[in-house]
Amino acid sequence: MEMKSGSNLEKMLRAGHFAFTGELGPPRGTNVEAVREKAAFLKGNVDMVNITDNQTAMVRMSSWAAAIIAIEEGLEPNYQMVCRDRNRLAMQADILGAYAHGMRNILCLSGDHQQFGDHPNAKGVYDIDSIQLIGLVKKMRDEGKFLGGAEIDTPPKFFIGGAANPFAEPLEWRVYRLAKKITAGVDFIQTQCIYNMDIMRKWVKQANEMGLTDKVFILAGVTPMKSLGMARYMKAKVPGMDVPDEIIKRLQGVDRKKQADEGINIACEQIEEFKEMKGVAGVHLMAIEWEHKVPEIAERAKVLPRPEV
Repeated sequence: MEMKSGSNLEKMLRAGHFAFTGELGPPRGTNVEAVREKAAFLKGNVDMVNITDNQTAMVRMSSWAAAIIAIEEGLEPNYQMVCRDRNRLAMQADILGAYAHGMRNILCLSGDHQQFGDHPNAKGVYDIDSIQLIGLVKKMRDEGKFLGGAEIDTPPKFFIGGAANPFAEPLEWRVYRLAKKITAGVDFIQTQCIYNMDIMRKWVKQANEMGLTDKVFILAGVTPMKSLGMARYMKAKVPGMDVPDEIIKRLQGVDRKKQADEGINIACEQIEEFKEMKGVAGVHLMAIEWEHKVPEIAERAKVLPRPEV
């Protein structure tokens, strides 16, 4: 198998195309077919697919392992790495290994705190934080050096991603955290799932005014609501989520069987707006455990066919 030179996502964004990326949660076991099945719905519909790293602090197949399967299935993975589970030695070793196996995008995250997951007594490592991890990958890539200063024989040339949550308090600090990630060396940003469009518009406007959107590609996070129950749960229970009452009202206003359809309608309206929004370079669609709906969403959001670069 021929090794990939660079990131397809990077080429797509630098060419000025509106990116459309997806997400794939690895299985809670060794089921390779489960990964292949999810991959089939994403292939041809997204430019890249995030492979999550023990999301919500629940043990799953490792991100790099599931990413290798995704590559075999013809997808470009975005290899996620959280700071919660590894120290800087393990991180740098995994970064080299992931690149050697053909991964070209990395997403640097703090990670959901272990108290939310299925091993609440696990020791959180947090040797470095997500901003330092971005800096570490950049140092490895651009300086060809490990964090400790030693030379790397063949540096990993990753397209570096980070996350942003425009909805976490205090809101006025959010854009400065984005600026810190840009200074650390992030190339692209994927945001938290967006439901409160007013706050998102303000955050993007602020980022535009500060000149930040000239230095980073922002992918707006969209998660379609499957039901009224999901919307209520996200509003009440999920940290860092902002679900406005108008979304709840819209889902209440339709028959239970049509709620999923209405959820997709809302997501498509958001995507239409993001296509026109200055400072937004694409959409990151997080249809977790709903991968089979991605072809329909991509079709309805008018983002097909995906451009070739």
